[in-house]
Amino acid sequence: MAKARTVFFCQNCGAQSAKWIGRCPSCGEWNTYVEEVVQKETAATTTGQWKPASTVPGGNLQKAAKSRPLADIRHEEEPRILTPDGELNRVLGGGLVPGSLVLIGGEPGIGKSTLMLQIALALKNLRVLYVSGEESEAQIKMRAERLADGQHPGCYILTETNTQNIFRQIDQVEPNVVVIDSIQTMHSTLVESGAGSVSQVRECTAELLKYAKETSVPVLLIGHITKDGSIAGPKILEHMVDTVLQFEGDRHLSYRILRTIKNRFGSTSELGIYEMQGTGLRQVSNPSEILLSQRAESLSGMAIGATLEGNRPLLVEVQALVTPATYGTPQRSSTGFDAKRLQMLLAVLEKRAGLRLGQHDVFLNIAGGLRLDDPALDAAVCAAVVSSLNDVPIPGDVCLAAEVGLSGEMRAVPRLDQRLAEAEKLGFREMYVSQFNGKDLAKRPGMRVQALGRLEEVLQNIFG
Repeated sequence: MAKARTVFFCQNCGAQSAKWIGRCPSCGEWNTYVEEVVQKETAATTTGQWKPASTVPGGNLQKAAKSRPLADIRHEEEPRILTPDGELNRVLGGGLVPGSLVLIGGEPGIGKSTLMLQIALALKNLRVLYVSGEESEAQIKMRAERLADGQHPGCYILTETNTQNIFRQIDQVEPNVVVIDSIQTMHSTLVESGAGSVSQVRECTAELLKYAKETSVPVLLIGHITKDGSIAGPKILEHMVDTVLQFEGDRHLSYRILRTIKNRFGSTSELGIYEMQGTGLRQVSNPSEILLSQRAESLSGMAIGATLEGNRPLLVEVQALVTPATYGTPQRSSTGFDAKRLQMLLAVLEKRAGLRLGQHDVFLNIAGGLRLDDPALDAAVCAAVVSSLNDVPIPGDVCLAAEVGLSGEMRAVPRLDQRLAEAEKLGFREMYVSQFNGKDLAKRPGMRVQALGRLEEVLQNIFG
């Protein structure tokens, strides 16, 4: 048995030190080093650990890796595993990649376990192993019965936290997909610290990563998050996995957003939207309809902007409230939109449009709980602020898509044709864009495209 020793690990970034230090030299955080017991791997401790495919029969020697010229390496496009969930396929970049390690994080109670169990039950033609370290078999069975079509004979449930025992079950079941709920509850006998510690999370993830790459079996990990919204554990956890997905939304509301943070096999700006129901999560195929409020009359302070999330065009409702300042310093508050960009746009409205906003509180909200940073929403934000200031509503069939520069010019936005097509499909009859979009300004029979060069011209045409 190798002699155990103690090492200090940073709980923020995973850096290690032989002694305790106050400030981490890697990430700069203070008082994040904790002492943990570590032990070198020996032949006795590897019993039950995942054995790679390159192991020589009759011994525990491995073939040494050899370097190869890049030109001699042949690459064949492997078919992805398409899940019945179109929203998950979208954010993954076209489906599950064989041998990939996917990490899904989110708030407690947001629906991470429900989503993963729903996917496991939907893969009818595959053998799925669902490993839970937080719930009993009876609890998982109760959730499966609540889900629509919650019967799948090829879905195996395992309630275990020891990775060595998990790999023994994997050898017996031989699954096509593995789900781990959650990685913070797993522990390995190779490390003597408690579950959820920096060394345990790193070791368990490394074992699962080795298994996924050796067998080409995709592994889905559910991860906890901290109070500031970042995934719990060392930052190296996000570096080790292939894809990081963030499950967002208010658990008291019905809509959930699945956002891509990191993806080695696709875009990092994709978005999937779900609706939480009693029978599970329902895919929202046309999110623009839920992001636009259904109102019988026009109200001031509301403007419709055309934005893009990945390859998906969205029409969102921008809500603004401008009121005289009660206290000495006017408030500037925004939800779902960059607060510094809002202040910049308010300065442009004061300087270029002649509006007096210095003695007014300005509150801005992106309806639907989305967080957007698309500059194409600048024109909609300005129009909503002016509408609320003058208490004049914007017609319900008008939308905007343009970036606003510091001199008040309307700047072009990319892929305007997709934004126009989405607005036309939803029944909008007039759209204000930049005149510098050029070839994207093709005439559309059902929509009037207003191509202007200055913000003042847009406000004059809308409000007169």
